[in-house]
Amino acid sequence: MLTLDTILDVQIYQHKAGYRFSADAVLLASFVDMPRVKKIADFGAGSGIIGILLAKKYPAADIALVELQKSLVTLAEKNVVLNHLRERIKVVHADIKGLKLGRLHSYDLVVSNPPFRKTKTGLISLSDEKAIARHELNLPISALMKSALSMLKHHGRLCIIHLPERMAEIMASMRLHYLEPKRIRFIHSNIESDAKMVLIEAVKEGKTGLIVERPLYLYDNSGTYTDEVRAIYGRSLS
Repeated sequence: MLTLDTILDVQIYQHKAGYRFSADAVLLASFVDMPRVKKIADFGAGSGIIGILLAKKYPAADIALVELQKSLVTLAEKNVVLNHLRERIKVVHADIKGLKLGRLHSYDLVVSNPPFRKTKTGLISLSDEKAIARHELNLPISALMKSALSMLKHHGRLCIIHLPERMAEIMASMRLHYLEPKRIRFIHSNIESDAKMVLIEAVKEGKTGLIVERPLYLYDNSGTYTDEVRAIYGRSLS
C-alpha cells in the first residue's frame, strides 16, 4: 500500500509499511550549496526524494538515482513521472560497488543519505526494506567513498548526512579516497542536546581547509520548529 506525501513542491509516493524518508533527506538537499550543477548522482536513492528535490533546486541538472532494492526502484520511477521529471532524471537499478554511470569522473555532485548502522550478524532480514536502508548490508562507508571517487570530476563534491559518532571514520575514509572534507554542520534537536546528525561536504582532490558551520537546531525552547527549519520546509511544515 502506498501513501502520497507532499514536501515543498514535490509529491512522493511511499510504501506505508516500508522504508520512508525522514527529515534527513530534506536537510541534505538543503545543505547542497553549489552555484551551478550539470550532473548529479544520488547513491541509495530510495524513493527518489533527494534527487527530485535537487532537480527542482537545479533545473538545468541531469540526475541519476541509484538504488539497489527493486521495490524502491519501482517507487522512484513512479515518483519521477509524478513530478514530471522523466527528461532529466533516470533511475538506475544497481549496486554502487563497481558502478558505471556513463563516463567516469564526469559528475559535479554525488549525494547520499546512506545506511547509518553497522550490521549485527543474524538480526537483519535481507528481504526487509527498512533494514537494508538503515544498515550497512550493501553500502559500507568505504564502498560509498570509492564509488564517489570514480564518478566525480576533479573538484566535484560529495555531500552526505550521517551519525556524528561515525564522523572520524567517515572523514578518514574520505581522505583515503582523495575526498577532502571541506564543510560540516551538526544537527541538534535543540540548543541543549548533543548533535544527532552531521552533514559533511567533501571536494575531490581539494585543498585542506575545513569550515565548521553554525549548528542547525530543529526545535526551539518551546518545542516548536525553529525559523530556519520552517524556512527549509516552506509551506510543507505544519
